[in-house]
Amino acid sequence: MKRILLVALMAISQITVAQTPSLKKSKPLEPATATSQGLSEERLGRVTKMIQGAIDADVIPGAVAIICKNGKIVYQQAFGYADVQNKRPFKTDDIFRIASQTKAITTTAAMMLWEEGKFNLDDPISKYIPEFKNPVLLDRFYMKDSSYTTKPAGKEITVRQLMTHTSGLGYGVIDGDERFKAIYKKAGITDLFTSENISIGESVKKLATLPLHHVPGEAFVYSEGLDVLGYLIEIWSGQPLDTFLSQRIFAPLKMNDTHFYLPANKANRLVPIQTKNDKWQPFEDNFYDPNYPIKGAKRFFSGGAGLSSTVFDYATFLQMYLNEGELNGTRLLSRKTVEFLLQNQAGTLFGGPNSDKGFGLGFSILNKNGVIKGGLGSEGTFDWGGYFNTNYFADPKEKVIGIIMKQTQKISGDYTTEKFRQLVFQTIDD
Repeated sequence: MKRILLVALMAISQITVAQTPSLKKSKPLEPATATSQGLSEERLGRVTKMIQGAIDADVIPGAVAIICKNGKIVYQQAFGYADVQNKRPFKTDDIFRIASQTKAITTTAAMMLWEEGKFNLDDPISKYIPEFKNPVLLDRFYMKDSSYTTKPAGKEITVRQLMTHTSGLGYGVIDGDERFKAIYKKAGITDLFTSENISIGESVKKLATLPLHHVPGEAFVYSEGLDVLGYLIEIWSGQPLDTFLSQRIFAPLKMNDTHFYLPANKANRLVPIQTKNDKWQPFEDNFYDPNYPIKGAKRFFSGGAGLSSTVFDYATFLQMYLNEGELNGTRLLSRKTVEFLLQNQAGTLFGGPNSDKGFGLGFSILNKNGVIKGGLGSEGTFDWGGYFNTNYFADPKEKVIGIIMKQTQKISGDYTTEKFRQLVFQTIDD
């Protein structure tokens, strides 16, 4: 009995540390008219016309979109069919697999622990996961049997490099290098969406034995580094990743529909994934289990791609960033930490010296080149997207959030994400 009480008190203590009250006390997202927030109602109609036009032209089956300005929801609409075959219309509270949009949430969780002094950003990750000690590079590879030789990397992977995709780790099935696809497959690395009975720790420790793409810190390669970061969060916090995110981020922000695995009473709100040959149909692939995230063992908490959410919940998360780390009177991150997170941490490794974006800790960030390109927002606008065509951006200067969520794969000609962002900024009227 005493032990149960002690565990409960420790859990309450952990939550209290992370969920500190804020002096700002900004309000939760709530509806307001576009004109009251300095947007043109008439120009917002162009957003509606564009999305509906794409559905009429059979470019997409449907979508859900939300636009926020100054902490107010000025636009939230559902279009088309979530399931064309069964004529199920999209609803604004539908739940989407947000895949890589998980990464920003995982980075946020890690930085909350960083603020508590649990680690330093330039710590070698082998300090916490010994299996990563003395990493090696791929030297020679033999496609016939996926065997290979290695050579020393000469440098250790740091926590910061996990967040910036400069660690040298690969990404298995979606890796751009066929050699690493084969190596990860042979090693049994669990990629992204699975209903298998495996924990993230078990997968990460397998990953630690494999060669890297490059010397840590010398290139940008999109990777499973955020899955490793998710496991580190478990180590630093002493909690499973799903529990940590639920208690320390989702509960205080009231992100009530964001989960790794959906409760049974929400499973019917999950949007099916669709593809198109001659007509729209369910997407099937050997890459992931189509029952994810509603069936299976429900043990694999992918910090890089595992969450499902709604446009409202994700807008709430982004609003916390536009509020400089605070929402609902609760501070998750300090203003200075948010400023730091949204600085380019990858130098010219992300896109090269002429890129229109840099890369911070979990987000890509628009730079001066991107502003000149036009239609993408102010310098400092941050964004990312997910494997099933969910996308977001947030402009700290204009206090604007835009999210458009679809659930499609292996289709061509979808221009709606780019056009949506362009059309959101043309609505500004103040």
